[in-house]
Amino acid sequence: MRGYRGVKYTLFIFCYFFWVVSAILTAVGIYAKIAREKDVVDTLTVDPALLLIVVGSVMFLITFLGCFGALRNTICLLKMVCQCAGFYLVLTLAVCSNQLLFVLQFVGLLVAILLLQIAAAFVGYFFTDTVMERTERLMMKAIERYREDQDLENAIDFIQKKFQCCGVESYKNWSRNAYFECSDTNPSLEACGVPFSCCIRLQNQTVLNTMCGYGMQQLEEKLARQDIFTIGCLDKIVWWAKHNLLLVAGLTAGLLLLEVCMIALAAVQICWIKNVLQRQERKAAQSKSQRKESLWFPPFAEFDD
Repeated sequence: MRGYRGVKYTLFIFCYFFWVVSAILTAVGIYAKIAREKDVVDTLTVDPALLLIVVGSVMFLITFLGCFGALRNTICLLKMVCQCAGFYLVLTLAVCSNQLLFVLQFVGLLVAILLLQIAAAFVGYFFTDTVMERTERLMMKAIERYREDQDLENAIDFIQKKFQCCGVESYKNWSRNAYFECSDTNPSLEACGVPFSCCIRLQNQTVLNTMCGYGMQQLEEKLARQDIFTIGCLDKIVWWAKHNLLLVAGLTAGLLLLEVCMIALAAVQICWIKNVLQRQERKAAQSKSQRKESLWFPPFAEFDD
C-alpha cells in the first residue's frame, strides 16, 4: 500500500507541476493578448500570444486530467470532450466507471506525445536540409510581417540583438519587407535600411539611435559591417545550436525522461488497480459460491439444536 501511495502521489506531483506551468503560460498569453495595441494587425500563424494560449490551454487540460486520474480511487463521474484543431490531437474522455479507464486514456495520450517528439527529433536529424528550407521560409515570412505585428517585431528584435545577426541569410533580406524595400518607388523613410536591432551598439553609447540602420542595404558588406551585423540569423542560430549541442540535448533528454517517468508511474498505477479489481472479483465470486453452497444441507444433517 505504501508503494502504491508513493507512485500515486509522485505522479500527481509531476502532473501538478506541469499544470501550474501551463496555467502560467495561459495567463501570460492572455495578458499579452489583452495588452496589445488595438491597431495591430493580428496574424494567426505568427501570433506568439495566441500560441501561448493554445499550448497552455491544451497542456492545462491534459495535466488536470492527469492529476484527477492520479488521485481518484473511486467511481468518477466525468465527461469532458476536448477537440484541438490542426496538428493537435483530438482528445475524447468519456464517462468512466472506475479510475482504470481514465488512467489508460492518460497513458495513451502521454505515449502519443512522446512518439511525436521522437519522430520530430528523427525528422530534424535525418532531414536537415528540408527542415532548414522550411525554417528559412518561415523566417522570411516573419520579416515580411515585421511591422504588422508588435509581438513579432519584438521577437525579431530580440533574436537579432541576442545572436548579433541581421536578416535570415544576410542583412539585405530586409528588402523583402515593404517598409525596408530598396526601390525608388518606396516612399518609406526606412527604405534601403534595416531595423535598429541590427546595429552594433557601442560600449559607451547611452542613447539608442533608432535611425542607425537607414540606408545600410545600399552599402557593400565590408562597409556595412562597421555599423551593423551582416551575418544572417539562420546561420547564427545553427552555429549556436551546434556549439550548445550538449545543453540542447540535455534539456530534450530531461523532458523525455520526465515524460517516460510519468508514463511508467501511470502504468504501475494501472497494474495496481488491475490487481485490486481482480482480487475484488475473485472475492465476489467466492462469496457468491459460498452463498449458493449454504442453500444445500449436507445429508444426514442434524437439526436437534
